[in-house]
Order: sequence, then C-alpha cells, then structure tokens
Amino acid sequence: MPRVSDVDAVAPESSPPIIVENTPTSAPAPNRNVTDKVYEIFGHTTHPLSSSLIFPKLFSFAERDDNETILIALRPHWFTNFSWILLSVLLLISPLFFKFIPFINNLPGNYRFIFSYFWYLVTLVFSFEKFLSWYFDVYIVTNLRVIDVDFYNLLTKKFSEAEIAKIQDVTTEFSGVSQSIFNYGNVLIQTASEIDEITFTKVPNPAKVVKIIQELSEKGGGK
Repeated sequence: MPRVSDVDAVAPESSPPIIVENTPTSAPAPNRNVTDKVYEIFGHTTHPLSSSLIFPKLFSFAERDDNETILIALRPHWFTNFSWILLSVLLLISPLFFKFIPFINNLPGNYRFIFSYFWYLVTLVFSFEKFLSWYFDVYIVTNLRVIDVDFYNLLTKKFSEAEIAKIQDVTTEFSGVSQSIFNYGNVLIQTASEIDEITFTKVPNPAKVVKIIQELSEKGGGK
C-alpha cells in the first residue's frame, strides 16, 4: 500500500512519547446525526486495549485539524496477536528444558545463568516490540478523512490519509477461517486523492467500518 511522509505523533491512549493528552478544546462537537449513527452502527467501546475505540477522549494525532472529530480508531483485531503471544509463552518456558540439551547442560553454572538471562531478555524484547506494533498500528476515521498510521518503531511511523469527500469506493476483504469466525478483515478504500487506495488491515467488524465510511461519504463528511 502506498505511504507518505513520517508522522511525529500518532498513537492511542497511553504512550508518553507520542500521545497528545485530551482532544483540542477548540474542536466543535460532532454533528448529532453522525454521533447517533456511529453509536448505532458500532456501539460503545471504552477499554483502552480494545481493537475499536468510539469517539476516544484521550487520543489525538499531530496533523489533526481544529474542526476535526475522531469518530472511530481501530487497531488490528486482538486475534492477530495470538501467534506471537503463543510463541512468547513457549520461549518463556523453554529454559525449563535446557537441562535436556547436552551443550547447555555441560556449561559452567555461571554460563548457564547468563545464557538463560539473555534468553529471557530477548523474549521480553520480542514480545514488547510485537505489542507496540499492534498497539500503535492505528486506523482512524474522522468527520473529515480516513487515516492509516503504520508503526515500525518509536522513531519510524508512516501516515497516509484521504479526505472523506474524495472516497470513491469502500469494500471489505476476508481471507482464511479465523477471519470468518472472529469477524475481522481488510477494509479497502479507493480514493481520488494522491494515494489512490488506503487499506485498514485486519480490523474488527469491517462491514460496520464500511457502513460508517459510506454514511460519511454520502453526507460529504460529518461537518
């Protein structure tokens, strides 16, 4: 998917390096019809670790306009974390079986301790990096535009956006049994902007996301 320039500050609710606490005081309240429609379609979510946040209060991004209201913020579905969580658990319990590996078991006690310590450290770094990648990969729908933020590390993020008025088509894409069972997939947004397609990858309830974007597009945005 095409990307544009790096973004300095975009993240959900609780990351000190890149969060902007509280929404701008100058931003007007969203149109009541839009508010009701979003709640009607998507319901309410309040947990900070949710894959979908509706009208989040402690969430912003550097490029946000004063008259821009965040309607929904999405992360990849929680099930997408299953593989790396399972791998992390296996890595954590692996040292219990080191005594059955001759090479490691024959090492001096101090070396075995250092080896185990290094193993746990690598496991922690791996798990933390995977969590950050999930937590800060964010897809945003505002009353003015759709936004895709790709998080690579604390120093590298990429920001793609398209105005609601320039959206031409929105479709969903499912692949695999897990996506059908847990109801998550891709939302493909065709636009007339410089970036001709924006993809929300593996987000929950993609059909509801499409419906909200279509409602906004038909109304020319939720201004």
